[in-house]
Amino acid sequence: MAKPAAPGLRVHRWTSGQWTEAPDAVVTEEPLQISLHGEPLSVVMRTPGHDVELCLGLMYAEGIVRALREVRLIRISAESGEMEKAVRVDADLLESNQVDVHPAGAPRRKPERSMLSSSACGVCGTVLIEELRRDLAALPDGPSVDPSLLPGLVDKLRAGQGVFDRTGGLHAAGLFNADGTLVHLREDVGRHNAVDKVVGRSLIDGALPASSSILVVSGRAGYEIVQKAISAGIPLLAAVGAPSSLAVALAREFNLTLVGFLRGDRYNVYAGPDRLTAL
Repeated sequence: MAKPAAPGLRVHRWTSGQWTEAPDAVVTEEPLQISLHGEPLSVVMRTPGHDVELCLGLMYAEGIVRALREVRLIRISAESGEMEKAVRVDADLLESNQVDVHPAGAPRRKPERSMLSSSACGVCGTVLIEELRRDLAALPDGPSVDPSLLPGLVDKLRAGQGVFDRTGGLHAAGLFNADGTLVHLREDVGRHNAVDKVVGRSLIDGALPASSSILVVSGRAGYEIVQKAISAGIPLLAAVGAPSSLAVALAREFNLTLVGFLRGDRYNVYAGPDRLTAL
């Protein structure tokens, strides 16, 4: 049985000068052991659920798998309860929190990574920055997006954050069409994990590169989020929070439209303003 994303507990609460006991919910965070053909590749701290998507999205971003046909089998912990129609998934691993991807042939590459990636960092285990830039190509121009469309996407993202409503402890990533239609939304304790889950879902659906899409994230736009968006062919990334200097530099180098501080009816454009038609 899949684990709850927000288990309940009781807490001591200080209110108006006195203690009370109250119910609360916290987001689940557990390690996921990712293996490639039986060999350990990485341990990711994540919120359980959509682990197949997370694994495939991570491997896509790192250039290990670039098409679903390159995956012959995915073995996953029996307790996960996950199944997919487009790829064979065997829920036969007895150990908890395990995913083992078996490629159809030799993997494109096996990155040099440490064995732990925290929920706060998507690239902590990468040996060299150049490893992250491998296989990246400049995005083509287009599509054109109405700049007045973007603020409403944050509202749509927030409306879909059911677990956040109960815990206040999750990030979200939403993939939208250029007209603002929500395609996929995923929540996770790690903002990069949420992006990997969205990208992994798109890979399973045969929708990569996502060249007519907008990615909206609830947190800041760090280097790793920009890298994952470029890898997936997503031309426009909008974040509720701020970008970093490396994120801006990478977006400008690879022709990604990067929007930050997307709040209310205002935002800043740090790279690629030409896609926003009213500018």
